[in-house]
Amino acid sequence: MTRSKTPELTVGAFIINRDGDILLVQSPKWSGGCYSIPGGHVEYGESIFKAVRREAYEEVGLRVKPLTLYMVQEVINPREFHESGRHFIFFDVLCKALTTSVRIDNAEITGYVWVKPREALKLRLEKYTKNLLSAYVAYGSRVRGPIVKIATR
Repeated sequence: MTRSKTPELTVGAFIINRDGDILLVQSPKWSGGCYSIPGGHVEYGESIFKAVRREAYEEVGLRVKPLTLYMVQEVINPREFHESGRHFIFFDVLCKALTTSVRIDNAEITGYVWVKPREALKLRLEKYTKNLLSAYVAYGSRVRGPIVKIATR
């Protein structure tokens, strides 16, 4: 398959349950069993919020309510990702879990954990999830507009 030479738009579902725990998942796409948040590509004609609802359901079987676009991260050729030569724009959306019974029956997710945000920072996280969680621990949901991190290469 020939990879596109344009950046790939992806969403991350930053899911919080009523106890204040966040959902982290393990995927073979990220090296070393690192935790990340569920997510995937935005389809043509699909809004960011619609994409995050779809991806949360497809990847972990959860219904979510998107609350706000929390962080945007540009990532060029991430070393931790299983394929080289990728250019991502991550749209990380803070979501309220409407259901909490996780279902992982696909090859993209191999494990999960519900954990308090501060405790999550002690886990082995891929770099971009760590950026997101560090911001959330520092600012909570008080941010006005998304936090933006642009690649420096």
